[in-house]
Amino acid sequence: MTGLKRGNVKDQMSLYLIFLPFILWYMIFAYKPMYGLIIAFKDYNLFRGISGSEWVGLANFTEFLTSPYFYTTLKNTIFLNIYSLVFEFPFAIILALMLNEVKNRFFKSFVQTVSFLPYFIAIVVTAGITINILSPSSGVINHILERFGFEKIYFLSKPEYFRGIFTGMNMWKSTGFNAVIYLAALTAVDESLYEAAKIDGATKFQQLRFITFPSIIPTIVIMLVLKVGSMLNVAFETVLLLYQPATYSTSDVISTYVYRTGMLMQDFGLATAVGLFNAVIGFILVYLANRWSKKITSSGLW
Repeated sequence: MTGLKRGNVKDQMSLYLIFLPFILWYMIFAYKPMYGLIIAFKDYNLFRGISGSEWVGLANFTEFLTSPYFYTTLKNTIFLNIYSLVFEFPFAIILALMLNEVKNRFFKSFVQTVSFLPYFIAIVVTAGITINILSPSSGVINHILERFGFEKIYFLSKPEYFRGIFTGMNMWKSTGFNAVIYLAALTAVDESLYEAAKIDGATKFQQLRFITFPSIIPTIVIMLVLKVGSMLNVAFETVLLLYQPATYSTSDVISTYVYRTGMLMQDFGLATAVGLFNAVIGFILVYLANRWSKKITSSGLW
């Protein structure tokens, strides 16, 4: 038996060698940096280093939780994610279900390509397009408003518009990619189920309700659990490119607060504490969402 196991290891040695670079990459760039998490519990000094800096316990966490920015950044982070959950998440499912019903292969491929293409556009370019469209001086939308006799709207400097702009931009960029995930899940549906449903006289809507949609529920649940787990993580680059001091009341999120604290104010201890707080809350949310999904649908990440 031992000889058989040794033989298997020897036969699969080439596979282990191929896998080795990925293990080393994770060890060096993913696991080794975790040592830096202790900065969250120290008054970190760049010249003293991690080991030479003074321990302060939970002082950095207390400073963040009692900061006047805590409530605002937490509220804005949660609201932006709720907007994404309500509008962006179901829109990809709807698009996938609609494309699945399209029989014309050319049209289906065309729509998939057009909707998927924005995902490959750099976020800086996407933000630049959005800013140009909404510009008060040269933006298309304001030109249309002026043609109809309305006044210009300074979209990017008014806090009440930020969440809608952020959500709309993310929908345009990521809906096609997310829809492809659901379309891939739909390819696994047994065609004989549709044939049996047609024989029984089921309508298109009934087939969608009782066959198509239930077939992708496991995929939807996995995506939902991951979405809930990242509830305190907002697309940092998108916010950074779109927000400005005039819109801080609705656009300032935890990730931008970490950026200002760590990179601009050089308070690495506080920035690390906030990042660790985010990670712990995210883990708890994933665990709770997974338990809830397994209880309701019997599907989950683990």
